[in-house]
Amino acid sequence: MSVPAPPPSQGQPRKAALAAWIGSALEYYDFFIYGSAAALVFPKVFFDESDPADAALLSLATFGVAYAARPVGALFLGHIGDRLGRRKIMVFTLVLMGLSTFLIGCLPTRAQVGGLAPLFLVLCRVLQGISAAGEQASAGSMSLEHAPARQRAYFTSFTLSGTQAGQLLATLVFLPIAALPEDQLLSWGWRIPFWLSVAVAVVGYVIRRTLEEPPEFARQAAKSGRAERLPLAVLLTEHWSSLLRVIGGALVASVSTIFTVWALSYATSDAVGMDRSGMLWVGAVANLVALGAIPLWARLADRIGRRPVYLIGAAGSALLMFGYLWAISTGSYPLTFVLGVLAFGVVYSAANAVWPAFYGEMFPTRVRLSGMAIGTQIGFAVAGFAVTFAAQIAGDGGDDWFAVAVFTAALCVPPVIAALTARETFRVPTERLGERDAAPVAVEGAQRATI
Repeated sequence: MSVPAPPPSQGQPRKAALAAWIGSALEYYDFFIYGSAAALVFPKVFFDESDPADAALLSLATFGVAYAARPVGALFLGHIGDRLGRRKIMVFTLVLMGLSTFLIGCLPTRAQVGGLAPLFLVLCRVLQGISAAGEQASAGSMSLEHAPARQRAYFTSFTLSGTQAGQLLATLVFLPIAALPEDQLLSWGWRIPFWLSVAVAVVGYVIRRTLEEPPEFARQAAKSGRAERLPLAVLLTEHWSSLLRVIGGALVASVSTIFTVWALSYATSDAVGMDRSGMLWVGAVANLVALGAIPLWARLADRIGRRPVYLIGAAGSALLMFGYLWAISTGSYPLTFVLGVLAFGVVYSAANAVWPAFYGEMFPTRVRLSGMAIGTQIGFAVAGFAVTFAAQIAGDGGDDWFAVAVFTAALCVPPVIAALTARETFRVPTERLGERDAAPVAVEGAQRATI
């Protein structure tokens, strides 16, 4: 006997999308403030300046540490989210990210405590990674399960719009900080962006704590008397192929980390010598364009399917990375600006817009959060360390941009394969998602909602 889902509360799809947006904005404001600082400040604050090349490499490696922690956090948070609900994870990740980011702004420097300084930095970075492990998966699951049937890609895209907004905010906050005189930047200026994260965390907490669990999750829990007791076991035995596709697909995030961190470090290095404020503006405008592009790509995915839009983003990003890094190597700011905005603001946004729905629709409700969290975080872990690998691939002078472009393009191949081998799910009813025999249907009378 089937158990009907509780009726959705008025406005919950909009509220879930807003909660996903603001939480992701905080998570990735914090994450990319760290990325900017790791490229521009931390080598001189937390590491030994006697060897600038090693200091830069170690600083970029700490950026990847959080990605290494994310798969471990995903195992725990995915299990809890599929057993106890999406809202608990969404609140927990928000608080943990806000706290760990604030603490980074309070850390003593190497000049003050010696070798303990980078150790404290790594510990805070691990906490950031654990938080991020559950953020996008829980927000994506919540917004997907609340969304009207014909608008799942659109509503889940707010999770990634929040990511871009957070990245944009991080860049805009860091711009005046980066313009400070060197002594002020290295003594106190770099701390301010980390302290400011508290304000966003408070707003996000107020919104998220009043969210209701999605009707489909409540129905699943009522059906068995509880949520899935061992979601990981079910995931690995019944949905392993979808999990592998998500892991492969998540490697597309390497485009973001290379663009945001390695390219910034390369452009402002002695090898190229571009102005750091100018390069930060490239990222700011690209993210501003992405804020408009993401919902448009998502609307298209709700009309023609997830796979074609995702393929545009993954394959197009692989090609355009060559153009962007070449433009930096020429030292031409106008060329770098145009290709950076096109690559990251427009084309990469296609993959970003659709993956929350594309990955989430591969799994049934009872293991969706686990599948998305574990799959994405394993892939993202590789993407996080892509920055460190790129720094090594670029050679002793750090200027072999072509090798880095080839490396980034190679990391886009698994996402392309994942999309080509995946089922198209944009017309599968929400309650049938993840079922092998679920057939796509026309859903002309589906509930509609707008934001």
